[in-house]
Amino acid sequence: MTTPDAVPADRVPADPVSDLASPQRVAQLWRFPVKSMGGERLDTVVLTSLGIEGDRIAGIEDLASGTILTARRTPELLFATARYVDGEVAITLPDGTEGPDDAALSSWLGRDVALRSAVGTDEGGTYEVPLDAENDADWVQWTGPGGAFHDSARTRVSLLGLETVAAWGIERFRANVWLTGGGEDALERHRVRLGAAELTVRKKIDRCVMISKAFPGGLERDLGVLKAVIAERENFAGIGALVAEGGTVAEGDEVSDLGAFDPAAG
Repeated sequence: MTTPDAVPADRVPADPVSDLASPQRVAQLWRFPVKSMGGERLDTVVLTSLGIEGDRIAGIEDLASGTILTARRTPELLFATARYVDGEVAITLPDGTEGPDDAALSSWLGRDVALRSAVGTDEGGTYEVPLDAENDADWVQWTGPGGAFHDSARTRVSLLGLETVAAWGIERFRANVWLTGGGEDALERHRVRLGAAELTVRKKIDRCVMISKAFPGGLERDLGVLKAVIAERENFAGIGALVAEGGTVAEGDEVSDLGAFDPAAG
């Protein structure tokens, strides 16, 4: 995959709204092997209990703080890209350096860091976010779930409608599954089938300062994007799901709403 932070211009519909399909379908699929780095767009993905196979399986750890770096504090990460090749993470730095070791990553970021794998561990990453996004102040920490470097135990796969965020640039939102049209909020607390996989949609995704950062492709830093999402959508954009049944999903697959479920029932 390539990350919707680095969406090649020729892969993005010029007018997403005009591409609405009925029934709703999978428009794009993205995998981000290293947290906050650019990723890769795929025609087909495999969903497991941890989400898309190879998604967020690695992160850059700040050795001084023990946190897994994200673009909230280290926006340079967005300009590197990562792919998942034969079970391994392959990183390309903005200057074209392929497969950098920890020393090269540390030199690039100007601090001591190391590439960490989340595979095979129940220990989640520790992350940071500023409560005062406008002033980059009042930072707080939390620990995510194990197995992959996701922010929330209720979100292993993120879904978002192209129409929902077209005005702000889809590159900023880094969803795994892009849907034709919009209206995905109605799927919260519903079971959804995509291809051979079944998801339980657990929550709407609340957004942070990351969507206001500069992104590859000429998107400049713009705090107005976060302010607009807060004002127009109560700070939610996209839905987060867990994988109830694993399987293969492909671009063009129909999205089937299987009805509401009780989250308390598991």
